[in-house]
Amino acid sequence: MTIKKIKSIILATTMVLGLLSLSGCSKKEEAKDVELKTISTKDLKAKLEDDSWVIVDTRINDAYNGWKLDGVSRGGHISGAVDFSANWLNVDNKNKEEILDEALKTKGINKDKNIVLYDSNEKDSKSVGSYLSQKGYTNIYTYNVKEWAKDESLAMESYENYDRLVPAEIVKEVVDGKTPETFEGSKNIKIIEASWGEESEAYSKGHVPTSVHINTDTVEPPPNWMLASDEELAKFALDYGFTKDDTIIVTGPDVMASYRVAVILRYIGVNDVRVLNGGNNAWVAAGYELETTSNAPVAGTDFGGKIPGNPDLIVTIPELKEELKSDDSVLVDNRSWEEYIGEVSGYSYHDKKGRIPGAVYGYAGTTSTTLEDYRNIDNTMRNSDEIKDLWDKAGIDINKKLIFMCGSGWRAAEVLTYANVMGYDNSALYSDGWIGWSNNASNPVETGDPAK
Repeated sequence: MTIKKIKSIILATTMVLGLLSLSGCSKKEEAKDVELKTISTKDLKAKLEDDSWVIVDTRINDAYNGWKLDGVSRGGHISGAVDFSANWLNVDNKNKEEILDEALKTKGINKDKNIVLYDSNEKDSKSVGSYLSQKGYTNIYTYNVKEWAKDESLAMESYENYDRLVPAEIVKEVVDGKTPETFEGSKNIKIIEASWGEESEAYSKGHVPTSVHINTDTVEPPPNWMLASDEELAKFALDYGFTKDDTIIVTGPDVMASYRVAVILRYIGVNDVRVLNGGNNAWVAAGYELETTSNAPVAGTDFGGKIPGNPDLIVTIPELKEELKSDDSVLVDNRSWEEYIGEVSGYSYHDKKGRIPGAVYGYAGTTSTTLEDYRNIDNTMRNSDEIKDLWDKAGIDINKKLIFMCGSGWRAAEVLTYANVMGYDNSALYSDGWIGWSNNASNPVETGDPAK
């Protein structure tokens, strides 16, 4: 099977799953009215250090990350709060109950605890409260976080670079010609849709309004589908009229493709690149419509700087070999466990199995096209504390330079972006991944469980 066919299958599967997810979002789950107790700011503050209480942010994850949504005066979440978004209840997934039960367990939202559900619209907490009540939870309280945010003496936390993941609401403001939070200094804001194939594959079926389509083959051309040369990327930048001073928001039906293209744009030197958190599904879930009008790129004549403008963001094979000799860096392998130990290659078009010696298993998902370990059920970024727990479990030293890799750069580009959102800027992408490494028979390979 060719790489083109594989990508076509992946894209078709993504679109089908997306449509299923959107259908779930259009039919809000019927929630029974449940009598929930309220808690005051004073009482909530007193419970923060009490292990018998758990504080839960039920808003859209972008608000938890740091965005000031729904009229909240300060962005971010109450220090110590976990997240369980009401949006997750509306995702259509055959394994939804299993996934949500695991999330409740991971976050310590147990039936024997007192649970405070907070929101800023007085709707999200009720939805989650009804859901938990139906599962047998009893000690449930609600709270409006606007009251907490008004008091500057009360701690709230945001991810250091939360603005690199943009909520649909903010993208809509951009589309409408407004200047939302964190975009005040943006000179030219452009929205692009990243997906594999020509426009007929996905773009023409629906995209965020005004977005211009980028076929991922443009930045990783066939027949090898490795990162394009700097000369090819310079041409790509001019063909699409990109400049280093642009602010670019990347969207798409497959969030992994969005992150792949976003990292490449950062590599060539665009100073401000962001991604729609959750992709096109997040746009539709917010109540906005996709358009089918084709928006053509406007070519430019001057990028405004050297390409690549951020060369250290991507590590080449020769550079990786030097990094592996250093005690100051760690190669994080974001493939499935079966790929990591060499049971499968992960790709039908690539038969070589194993891992790069020295690479540390960094979690990913169950297949080469999934990333469940790093995402919520709605394909938004997972809670940073839970990501760090994965790294702690794997023995990954976050004080070192983190170099992320996977099969060919897609999964690792997404994880790299999450690391940057969390504030780990001393990190990079080994873009060629396992496929690039193993295509050279002279490169060493390991297999098996390194702990045995």
